[in-house]
Amino acid sequence: MEDTGQNSQAIPYETLKRALKAFKKRLKLTALDADSKLGRGAFSSGAQGVCAVTPPSQYPPEVWDELARQGKIRSIGQGLYELVQHHQHE
Repeated sequence: MEDTGQNSQAIPYETLKRALKAFKKRLKLTALDADSKLGRGAFSSGAQGVCAVTPPSQYPPEVWDELARQGKIRSIGQGLYELVQHHQHE
C-alpha cells in the first residue's frame, strides 16, 4: 500500500537505461559462467545455453515491469526475464 508515486508513475529514462545495461551484463556473465561449466570454452562460438536470468536486485520490480512494457525484456515467469531480440536473423 506504500506508494511513493514516482516509481509507479514515471521512471527516469536514465534509470531504465542503466537497469537494462545491468541486465544485459548479468545475462552475459551468467551465460559465460554456465558455458564454462558445461565443458565448453568461455570464448567458443557455441550456442548460449542461458537465455533468461533474475534481474539485478538493485533496481525495484517496477523498473523491470516498465522495461517489459517497452518490449526490451520479457518475463518468462518465476521472476526470470529474457532479452527481447528485435532483429533476429534466423
